[in-house]
This record gives sequence, C-alpha cells and structure tokens, in this order.
Amino acid sequence: MSKKRKGIFVKSRIFMELKLTRPICFFDLETTGVNVAKDRIVEIAILKIYPNGNKESKTWLVNPEMEIPEEVIAVHGITNEKVANEPTFKELSKEIYKIIKDSDLGGFNSDRFDIPLLAEELLRADIDFDMKNTVSVDVQTIFHKMEKRTLEAAYKFYCDKDLTDAHSAEADTMATYEVLLSQLDRYPDLENNIKKLSEFSKRKQSVDFAGFIALDEDGEEIFSFGKHKGKKVHAVLDNEPGYFGWMLNADFPLYTKKILTQIKLSKLNNKLG
Repeated sequence: MSKKRKGIFVKSRIFMELKLTRPICFFDLETTGVNVAKDRIVEIAILKIYPNGNKESKTWLVNPEMEIPEEVIAVHGITNEKVANEPTFKELSKEIYKIIKDSDLGGFNSDRFDIPLLAEELLRADIDFDMKNTVSVDVQTIFHKMEKRTLEAAYKFYCDKDLTDAHSAEADTMATYEVLLSQLDRYPDLENNIKKLSEFSKRKQSVDFAGFIALDEDGEEIFSFGKHKGKKVHAVLDNEPGYFGWMLNADFPLYTKKILTQIKLSKLNNKLG
C-alpha cells in the first residue's frame, strides 16, 4: 500500500478528511414532487461534519400536509399513511434550522433543488433563512463536470459500492458525502477547500438558487427569465415599477421574492443615502 493519509475508513476504502473552517451539512430531501414553490418535504436527512472531524446525523419523516402523488410514492416509497402522524415541517423547522444555521451546505443536485425547496419550507415556517454568509457544494455538478453520470453511478464509480437504498434520504446523504471525499482523492486539481469547491460546483452565478435572478459579468443582479432576461434588476424595477408587484403575487419561490425585495430595498436605501 502507498503511504498512509489521514482519513476515515469506510468499508475498506480510505478517504481524506474534508478541510473545514466551519461545519458543513450534507443533506437530502424526499418530496411530494419537483416544483420548488409548491411541493413539500416528506423526508429530510442531515449529516453534519465539524472541522475537528466529528459527525452527527439526523433523519426525519415529515407530514407534508398535502397528498403525495402515486407516481412520486413509486420513486421514494414514502406513502401518505407513513407520514400521516409525523410532525409537519413547521413543527420541525426550529430544530432543523438550529443544526444548519452555522454551517455551509452540501448535497447532490442541491443548488437547483434541495436548497431552494428547503429555503421555501423554512421561509414558510417564518424562519428568516438566508444564504448570504453560507456557501454550498453541489457534488452532482462536480460529478457532471468530471464524469457526467447519476448518484448511483457516481457512488459505484468513485466508491466502488452499490447504492442499494437509493431515494432514501439518509442513504443518499451518506453516499453524497462519500462521493465528495472520493472526488477529492481522485482529482488532484480539486482543492480541499469548501469555498473553492462551492465555486467549482456552481453551474452559474445564481443569486436566488432557483435561477430567476443571476449575476452579470459586473457582479450586478439581472433577470434570467422572461421578457426582461439579461436586464439589470434595478433598471427593470425603475422603468416598470409594476413588475415588482407582479413577481411578488405570482407563483415564484419565496426565496426569490425575498432576494428581489432585498434588491429593491437596497436600491431605495442608496437613493435615500
């Protein structure tokens, strides 16, 4: 065997440790569907890694307070009967937020789905969730940039193991964490630094995660959809004041509306200053 490296031992495979300056929470959601604004969480698993290497994990079943469609049950196996007597997300929200509030976030397809949907649930529960001081690492994006496959294939490719319980939030969370460690081990060009991994795993510079508001080359917010695609947000709000009200009343994610409001207030404060 080659020289030993400090790491963790997982089923005869040695991984390096993540280099952390603050905790990171890997998490996975099982939901009622894929609409970030409308669908709800039915299961959430969180694996929290501390800078000293300690780990803690927690999994909750969640009553989504809406019907889980049969075609979705066929994917993750969580039935309406199974969650009928479980706590709602609002009831769990403070406990969940307490775990993640001091941490960066990691997941598999998390930037485009898990984080936006989690943000919706937290905001709906009256918790002022914000990503301003948090970075995220999307392990799927690293995988796609390097190998272009799925989580099951990534787990087999990087860890030489079969993901036998796919679409269980806990199994997917643990697999995602192991895949990232193996990616760091496999690719010398990947720096073991959460901020660097966050930058590498971003598909585009999105401000609101759902992708409706992005950053241009000058670092200014622009709309990335519809008739104002590519236009600066503050310019649109100045020239078409009604657009702000339309977005707040339309079916956009709550986090997108929060970011839009922050941009509008920031512009107003600059004028007053």
